Parts: sequence; C-alpha cells; structure tokens
Amino acid sequence: MKYAAWLLVVFASVGALNAQQKGRPAVVLGTPALTNGIPGKGDLTIDEIKTWLDKKPNNRPLEVVLPVGLALGANNISIPADNPMTRAKIELGRQLFFDTRLSSDNTISCASCHHPEDGYGRNTTFGVGVGGQKGGRNSPVAFNRILSSIQFWDGRAGTLEDQAKGPIANPIEMGNTHDAAVKTLKGIEGYRLQFESIFPGKGITIDTVAQAIATFERALVTGASPADYYEPYANFVKNFRDELKDLDAFKKDDLESYNQYWSLKRASDAHPITASAIRGRDLFFGKANCTACHAGANFTDEKYHNIGIGMDKPKPDLGRYDQTKIEKDKGAFKTPTVRNISQTGPYMHDGSLKTLEEVVEWYDKGGHPNPYLSDKMKKLNLTAQEKEDLVSYMKALQGELPKVRTDRLPK
Repeated sequence: MKYAAWLLVVFASVGALNAQQKGRPAVVLGTPALTNGIPGKGDLTIDEIKTWLDKKPNNRPLEVVLPVGLALGANNISIPADNPMTRAKIELGRQLFFDTRLSSDNTISCASCHHPEDGYGRNTTFGVGVGGQKGGRNSPVAFNRILSSIQFWDGRAGTLEDQAKGPIANPIEMGNTHDAAVKTLKGIEGYRLQFESIFPGKGITIDTVAQAIATFERALVTGASPADYYEPYANFVKNFRDELKDLDAFKKDDLESYNQYWSLKRASDAHPITASAIRGRDLFFGKANCTACHAGANFTDEKYHNIGIGMDKPKPDLGRYDQTKIEKDKGAFKTPTVRNISQTGPYMHDGSLKTLEEVVEWYDKGGHPNPYLSDKMKKLNLTAQEKEDLVSYMKALQGELPKVRTDRLPK
C-alpha cells in the first residue's frame, strides 16, 4: 500500500474510532460529495431539495477527519458544540456562500472575495463590494478555517460563525442588513424548506445563516501537497541514515522498516518535489526561521505579529490593537497559512506585496523598523539562490482543494 493511502487509513481509523464512541459516521474532509452540491443540473427544484432532505444520512452529525498532511493538526479542529457538521448543512452553506441575493443589490456573495478560482481568496489588492467599493484589507483565504476559532486579520470575530455574519451587513461589502437578508431568504421556498429541516424550531435567522455558511467553510480544506509526501520520507531517511547505507543488510535486519522506507519513497516519488524546494524546506525550518510564526500542520501559529507592513504610512492600520487596545498589538496582524500560498496573492493584510519573491525580500531585510516590530523579525542575509529555494518550497505546499459547484441554487 502506498504511504499516502496507508496514512489516510490510519487517520480515518482514528476518526472512525472517535465516531464510534460518539455515535457519528466519520468522513474525510475534501471528499467532493460533501461540497459538490445536490446532484443535477440547473437551478435546484423543490422536489430535488425534498428528496435530499429526506435522506437520513444527510442529516446526521459527522465526525470529520482531515486529509493527509493537514491531519497532523487534528487536535486543533474547532467545531462549536451547538453547530455540528452534517451533509445537509454543508450543502446549505454552499448555496448561501455563492448566492448574491444576500447582498443589497444582488451582485455580491461570499465567493466574490473568496472564490475557488483564486484559492478562496481574491487576486485583488483589497476586497471589492457593492457598487465597486473597495475595503482597506486584502481578502484572507476561506480554506482550512476548521483549524481556527478567531477570524479576520485583526481577530475581531471570535468564531467562524461571527465572521460569516459580518460581510452581509458591512456597507462596503454586501451592503445589506441582517433583517433584509433574512427576509430575502424567507421569500425563497427552497431555502425555507432547508432551514426548517436543518434548524428545527429556528428556521431562517441571521444566526442559522451564519451557522450554515461556517459549516461549509469548515469543509474547505487543502489536500496533501508534494511537501506533505516528502516530509515523512525525509524524516525516515534522517533517522535511518546509517541503516540505509546497506539496503540488503537493512532488509535482513529490519524488514518492516525496510518496507516502510520503500513505501515512503514511492509515495514521495509519485508526488515529486524539486531539489530547490528541498533546499527551501531546510531554510524554512532553519536559517530563514519561517516556523517562528508559520508553524504546525496549517503553517500558522494563529497569532498576531507586527512585521512592519504599512508602518511607514502617516496613519498606519493598527490591526489587532484596534480590538485589544494593548500597546504591543499596534500594527500586528494574524499569521496567514502558507498552504496553497502560490494561489493566493497578493500578500499581506494590505495586499502590498504582489509575488512570493517580494514576500521573501521583505523578510530578508527584516521588515520595516518601528517601535512595535516583532522580535521574530531579523535580517536573514539570504543569497539569491536561497531566496529562490524558499519560494520553491512554498510552492511545494500546494494541495488540491475540494471540488465545489458554484451554481445549483434554489430559485
């Protein structure tokens, strides 16, 4: 069995055991059936929605398992007890995520700033809302949010549910009111049926709307990348360096480890990583000190740091400080994930860096000096080759995102 398949089985088995203990079915996130919509073509019909809701498995709470690579962060999964994930709720959230009718002029949806074509971010400097209005910050990515509780660049939303409500009523995003958005949804029979079934006794409220959207976003996770396949192979080689000098003796003395070596090697070879990316990996975890902030399975510490971006402006964006009023938080912003980062430019909270090469240059010079600069920011003195290698490694963190239908909405 290839290592990727073997590792998936291991994590699925752990998830299945947890599910058995909780009385819930286990499912690996990233499975297209979770996010690809109710089968069919065109607008969702009432009969299709009723048939979907009548299937009991669609309404059972799921015990979710993360894909290979990301699964190492399973202990950080954040799902509120009052908002368990179900297939029906994920599907309802998918519909709402792509529905422009949540906005005041029927032009903007969640996907307008977090679109699958742009890695669930947007390739614009700032988010663009109703009437072409621009916000003051770059659109953060909407994937791997299941590993995070506090949301937004400045952490102003305590949960993913709180985050989902914000853009609807923001005058320069969807430009609507919560009451008006709820009224619109109540006028659509397909939505009424789903909310009454999924949220019995509650129906359509701004809170249940947010719960559905948040549930869909939790289903958006990155799959295994070439770097994920290489990592266990590299660690094995490091730990068995002496034994691997003589493969025949290794096979004779420790057949199990010998077989594991070939499984790991075949899996990595099937998802090749470049020599430049391998050198970049050593820099990322070593000299470049990227893991001071970009740590863990999702390559982010979920904390806030001032790295000097925008601090040379007359009135800089103070970020986290506006929420906490703590002096040291001035100019601090949440660490973004590095997973799939090659898809999600431009970079930083203000979209000021357009390429990964520019990002590396910023860190190499130690950021922009200011009284609140993070003590993790140091001049790196990287060579031209080392900068190129770091970019190569970040590109090797590209994993497949789940297939998602952007159409198939209720009439």
